Amino acid sequence: MTYTSPRHPQLFYTTAPMPCPYLPGRMERKVVTEIGGTEAVAFHNRLSRAGFRRSHTIAYAPVCASCTACTPIRVPVARFAPSRTQLRIRRRNAGLRATRVSPRATPEQYTLFSAYQSIRHVGGDMASMTFPDYRAMIEDTTVETFMIEFRDTEGTLACVALVDQLDDGLSAVYDFYDPGQQHRSLGTFAVLHLIDHARMLDLPYLYLGYWISESRKMAYKARFRPAQIMTRGVWHDLDLADYASQQAHESAFLPDGMFRPA
Repeated sequence: MTYTSPRHPQLFYTTAPMPCPYLPGRMERKVVTEIGGTEAVAFHNRLSRAGFRRSHTIAYAPVCASCTACTPIRVPVARFAPSRTQLRIRRRNAGLRATRVSPRATPEQYTLFSAYQSIRHVGGDMASMTFPDYRAMIEDTTVETFMIEFRDTEGTLACVALVDQLDDGLSAVYDFYDPGQQHRSLGTFAVLHLIDHARMLDLPYLYLGYWISESRKMAYKARFRPAQIMTRGVWHDLDLADYASQQAHESAFLPDGMFRPA
């Protein structure tokens, strides 16, 4: 008798080189795979621990030539200690009401999303997203996903976070906020709330995606301390001085054409 495994082989693909959206003059490539089937949740958990991110029903990780700038980062919530600035941001937004809702796109959310893109990411791919595009980003998921809506005392939507729940934490997929209220640091406040939410759920980590120290848009993630980053497949506490030294060493010895996951 011949035994046939009920599992289908999991296929990974490498994308063609494209201009990097974060570091001018560099090219990016990604390794991608589909998250689907009866093992989707377990597979997504494994990939997240390995430094992958989810978009729709796809998981991806950077595999760029001669560049290891994209570094997976997460916050160990039990050890997190807010800075003085972060404490001020909490107090500044204490009047916002956070509500966990199902991942369902609404016109109200899309209006806020479009305003955010038009100011914060002018010329980016997401700035031209239609409502069906936005709905697909929110609702195309094969894993446990939810949203948190932040509203002011008058009920006006000020910020939205799209979040995946993992077996060892929460994954902050995307957030956007009212660009007219930048003084409130709503993006930072959303992360602080997710740290508290993960702690309430007794989950050890908040995954923040990729930290890019050279990118103004992505460098802020290292402000949530202590933070852990993944290098060479191992999670460890972030030491900024050690990281800078390691990046300089790897840049000197990583030849063109060599691909290595961040």
